[in-house]
Amino acid sequence: MKNWIDKALEPFAPGRVAQRLAARQMIYAYEAAAPSRLHKAKGEAKSADMAVQLAGRSLREQARYLDENHDLVTGILDRLEERVVGADGIGIEPTPLDIAGNRMNELAAQIKTWWAEWSLHPETTGELTRPQMERLVCRSWLRDGEVLAQELRGRIPSYQYLTATPYALELLEADYLPLDADDPKRGIFAGIERNEWRRVRAYHIYKSHPGDMRGWLLNTKRVEAERMIHLAHRKRLQQSRGITILHSVITRLADLKDYEESERVAARIAAAMTMYIKKGDPATFTDPGQTGNNSSNSSLPPGSRQIPIAPGMTFDGLLPGEDVGMIESNRPNALVEGFRGAMIKAVAAGTRGGASTWSRDYDGTYSAQRQELVEAQLGYELLQNEFISGWCRRVYRSALAMAVLNGDITLPPELDERTLYNAFYLGPVMPWINPQHEARAWEELVAAGFADEAEVARARGRNPQELKKSREAEIKENREKGLVFSSDPYHDHYGSKENGSPNTPPQGAARRAREPVIGTES
Repeated sequence: MKNWIDKALEPFAPGRVAQRLAARQMIYAYEAAAPSRLHKAKGEAKSADMAVQLAGRSLREQARYLDENHDLVTGILDRLEERVVGADGIGIEPTPLDIAGNRMNELAAQIKTWWAEWSLHPETTGELTRPQMERLVCRSWLRDGEVLAQELRGRIPSYQYLTATPYALELLEADYLPLDADDPKRGIFAGIERNEWRRVRAYHIYKSHPGDMRGWLLNTKRVEAERMIHLAHRKRLQQSRGITILHSVITRLADLKDYEESERVAARIAAAMTMYIKKGDPATFTDPGQTGNNSSNSSLPPGSRQIPIAPGMTFDGLLPGEDVGMIESNRPNALVEGFRGAMIKAVAAGTRGGASTWSRDYDGTYSAQRQELVEAQLGYELLQNEFISGWCRRVYRSALAMAVLNGDITLPPELDERTLYNAFYLGPVMPWINPQHEARAWEELVAAGFADEAEVARARGRNPQELKKSREAEIKENREKGLVFSSDPYHDHYGSKENGSPNTPPQGAARRAREPVIGTES
């Protein structure tokens, strides 16, 4: 396709024009790369940092507005909180090992006790517990694109810790890290200072929120990277700042909100309309207020008429030449539900969720519901892994290090110090759709040796060690009180008369009774 430059050069330099056309064809070797009347071929040539710097603030503010005013967006972020963090927060199961490689259960229990106590007041204000803090951090991360926290360690002037361990977090919204703070000479871009290898050296943070009443005091302070946690939702390589998870569906969500509001108002107007009077020949029409007639409306002032409506009524108050017409409305629109469902499916595709969960519509078949739940769970687990890696692991390890330095936890000499920070991080798991089938499947996997009891417990969101302790105490109490349940195989093997009294089992029977019976069915 020739442009005006090619047409102007063609009489004087046809060879040059041919080269230009050939080069252009090579560029447009892919059909999608060639713009046309039907294909705009829009592109993004800006770097990741520049794209976020130009659009990040607007997208963040729009996402917050939708969270505050759009019920669908509020529900989406609520469900992401529940599936990524959960009501109890991300659980920690410490797994320190001794030099021989054996798990040190006493040290693990000591760490668990300390962690539970510290979790009551993990942040500087003292208003949030750890599960509450993690849910708010997760919501801010997904909605705003990023969230920050300054780590306070040791003695801090004018601050008093609320826990025995001198470690706390100062939670900061993304607004505290300015998008327009650039200083190329010092390696600062969008408030983040990096070295020549792009490793973060420090963050330049506002001392107050730019959106509050003291927002005009926009002085910044430099915080070393070692004391700052920056959890960002990134979509490109070398992207310094995060972007909201709603970035690709904001327009659709805003349009859907406006459309639903229009349909709702139209339905209200339609519900308020009833009937109208069609006038006939003007020569036959007489004002009821002037002539007075035998209808029930004769006492009304001139120009006023009311028609009483009641079930089974007969109305004969029409004047000569008049007729009654009914106002027909197509509201509520029968196509709204289908259109809204299609839009929500598109929103779910762009937010790593499930359309049924977002819309609360669970009318599909069992197979479809399970397939959607399985696929959506992959997205939840990916976000959960990012949250654990960027937030939970950093917080747990930093807090544990301060607890050890402060003497809150005593380390035994046989500990392999390289394993001190080993831990399983337990978040919400996929719920069982058919508990009977799934429990049977786990039982068969354990019996065949392809899974262990701890894996089953974690798959149900339980801590294996706590589960064992709970079961041990429960079974002991039941036996002491003579309670018989099918969950305890002790009574089946040693409770009959042939095998003796249940209170006097054969030697070793008590030990074997506590061992799980694998591969049997009740």
